[in-house]
Formats: sequence, C-alpha cells, structure tokens
Amino acid sequence: MAEAEDRELEELRRKKLEELQKRAEAERQAQIAAAQRRAVLKRILTPEALARLDNIRVVRPDIVEALEQQLISLASSGRVKVPIDDETLKKILEAVYSQTRQEYRFRL
Repeated sequence: MAEAEDRELEELRRKKLEELQKRAEAERQAQIAAAQRRAVLKRILTPEALARLDNIRVVRPDIVEALEQQLISLASSGRVKVPIDDETLKKILEAVYSQTRQEYRFRL
C-alpha cells in the first residue's frame, strides 16, 4: 500500500514540476519577445512617440501589444516614414481609435 501511495505522490510531484517548468519557459519566451519588440520600437519611434506609447500602456494595456505589432508592421513595410514621430503616432492612434469606436457602436 505504502509503495503505491509513494508512486502516486512521486507522479504528482513530477507532473507539477513539469507544469512549473513549462510555465517558466512560456514566461521566459514572452519576456524575450517583449524585449525584442521594445528594441524594434526604440529604433522606429522617436523618444516622444515612445513616451506616448508608454503612457497608453498605462491607460489601455489591452490594446498596446496589437498597436506595437501594427507599428512594427507599418515601419517594416515602408508604409510610414521611420522614425515615427509623435504627430504621426497621434494620427495612427486616431485611426485605430476611430475603428474601435465604430466597432463598439456597431455592437450596441
């Protein structure tokens, strides 16, 4: 009996350890991706635009990751002039905000 319980306990410990290792690896990968995204943003945004993006992160963290991906995509495809200054970022934000606002109205 004790051996069976010991095996079950050991199996539970092993599974928990695997789960923790997978979670730690996923968090590490997410941190690496965020650091890479931040490095690219520092290259394509002026300091003022980067500060505005950081302020948006505080107020609307739910949209910042998608916005960052969109900015990187716009810059890499050549659809906006690099570095993106604060005024250009404001225009992009207005376009994004008007789209989300229209979608919100449509849902009502």
